[in-house]
Amino acid sequence: MAQANYIGRRKTSTARLYIKTGKGEFLVNKLPIEEYLPVKAMQNIATQPMNVTELEGKYDIKVTVRGGGKSGQAGAISHALARALDGENEEVHDALKSHGLLTRDDRMVERKKYGQPKARKKFQFSKR
Repeated sequence: MAQANYIGRRKTSTARLYIKTGKGEFLVNKLPIEEYLPVKAMQNIATQPMNVTELEGKYDIKVTVRGGGKSGQAGAISHALARALDGENEEVHDALKSHGLLTRDDRMVERKKYGQPKARKKFQFSKR
């Protein structure tokens, strides 16, 4: 079976995921996921689609992720992995959908406005 390419996005991060049947190797930017995402919570977010569908160890996964920080990258990996599992195995669609893993999280950072230090924070107001 040939490798399939799937894309996932979160915040400003984009993950390109390649999946093929194998023995469960998970590489992110040529590093094991434990090394690339050392925080266990981030690993759990990235591998959540595997846990939900109970398919751990059945696929070899290679991910190239760019942009944003580790949190956004973990979310992008999760999105790409959910799309990949849905594309490879039709029976898992309902489980992924019910956990909201196939939906792209469209929340982005609000832009900074002029005359203000941040997006919503204002400079101190002085009456006199």
